[in-house]
Amino acid sequence: MIADALPLLSLLIGLPLAASLAMVFAPKPETGRMLALAAAVLELLLAALLLWGFDPVDSGLQFVERHAWIPSLNAHYQLGVDGISVLFPFLGAVLNLAVIVASWTAVQNRVRLYYGMVLALGGATVGVFCATDLMLFFLFWELTIVPVYVLAGFSGIGPQRRYAAVKYALFMLAGGIPLLFAILLLALNHARFLGVPAPAGLSFDYLALLDTPLDGRLATAIFLLLVLGFAVKAPLFPFHGWLPTLAMEGPAGLVAWLAGLKLGAFGIVRFAVPLSPQAALEYRGLVAGAGILTAVYGAFVAMRQTNLRRLLAFSSISHVGLVVAGIAALNFQALQGALFQLANFSIVAGGLFLVAGFIQHRIGSTEIDQLGGLAKPMPLLGALFFVLGLASLGVPGTSGFAAEHLILIGLLRQHTGLGLAALLAGIVGAACVLGYFRRAFLGQGRLGAAPGELDLRPRELLVAGALVLWVVVLGLFPQLALELSDGAVSALLARVHEALPDGPTSVAVAE
Repeated sequence: MIADALPLLSLLIGLPLAASLAMVFAPKPETGRMLALAAAVLELLLAALLLWGFDPVDSGLQFVERHAWIPSLNAHYQLGVDGISVLFPFLGAVLNLAVIVASWTAVQNRVRLYYGMVLALGGATVGVFCATDLMLFFLFWELTIVPVYVLAGFSGIGPQRRYAAVKYALFMLAGGIPLLFAILLLALNHARFLGVPAPAGLSFDYLALLDTPLDGRLATAIFLLLVLGFAVKAPLFPFHGWLPTLAMEGPAGLVAWLAGLKLGAFGIVRFAVPLSPQAALEYRGLVAGAGILTAVYGAFVAMRQTNLRRLLAFSSISHVGLVVAGIAALNFQALQGALFQLANFSIVAGGLFLVAGFIQHRIGSTEIDQLGGLAKPMPLLGALFFVLGLASLGVPGTSGFAAEHLILIGLLRQHTGLGLAALLAGIVGAACVLGYFRRAFLGQGRLGAAPGELDLRPRELLVAGALVLWVVVLGLFPQLALELSDGAVSALLARVHEALPDGPTSVAVAE
């Protein structure tokens, strides 16, 4: 099979990074645009090949690549995907292509720099999803800071774009400190377990660390350090301040990336829970509480916003809080729903921010008092916003329904109060999105444009069609995505079950 013969994961990481470097040699902006488009299309084809060759029955890592990297530290260039991570390179490729097409006419200055940084961000993000050596993971994690800083600082649309770039970088660098400490503690614990002094006994291999036992205090320290580091990037309250600022000041394509691909929440389910399952069980109430607090806080603050970009930023914060609470519930329904919702973020949240960018580019503002009656001059754009908005609310028939429904069931199984609080956040979130749509698209018209004059262009309509297709198809057939994670989620819960004392509670949590 072609998928087995190719180093697909390395190609998915290397292709956008190579195309980003090639932007330096692009003779003019139009060449840079075409190069970015070609790289994004090829990336999507490779990601589709990865999905096609993936075996959902196998709960272990697949497409594994391993090469020597830093021999003195026993760090390796090691990649692999399982049911938890396999969908995200594909969704990242879809979002990457959507951002490039959506920015085709909106970005006129520093075109090659913009597209080069978008591609670099895409390559580093795939590395985060696929790295199975923790030192390599940390490298890709930190590499994502650079393109975001450049995009926000040099291609931002707000007067405080450089402040937003610095704020983001400082938050991420601070969040990286506890992650690095946790990774070093895991490696040193492996050396102590083997009885071989560092550096010879160090290991950053994810699979090796899974098999290395942790004592109680060390397990707690590592889990809390990992959750703290990932919470900054998720973001969870009170580490969320960088996202609304960046949403107002940064380019729409960048914010679509950050809102669509929630690397922090992915890190919790990929590393924090499996590497320290006993601490995950002990502190699941704390993590679930932080998630629900974030969900309710984000929903109520979003309700007070008059600017679409800030509203979507706080709505995104609310949704990621719900996902983290679902992860912390540690039962099958909640975990599957959380992973499915993370996948939905790529299309739904990313797509909504692209819609906000379309409005900003056409009208010059996303403030509600400067909009009204947009459905008349922009019927297709209004329809796209409405469909994606329904998906973000979890309306039946959209991809968001199965995800939120599973999370709510899992939370109610864990604790009735968590489920009811999550429902409250969902109701308030619905009021925000529907209220903005009513006022901005169905309210009194403020524009003199003729119907369709400001509507989606053909290439934008292609992007919109792909986003709506995802929402509808997975809304009607959610098993297409859920089946990919069945084996991996069961394996993760089996690992959690091993960390529980014998008794009926352990069985209930692991089911």
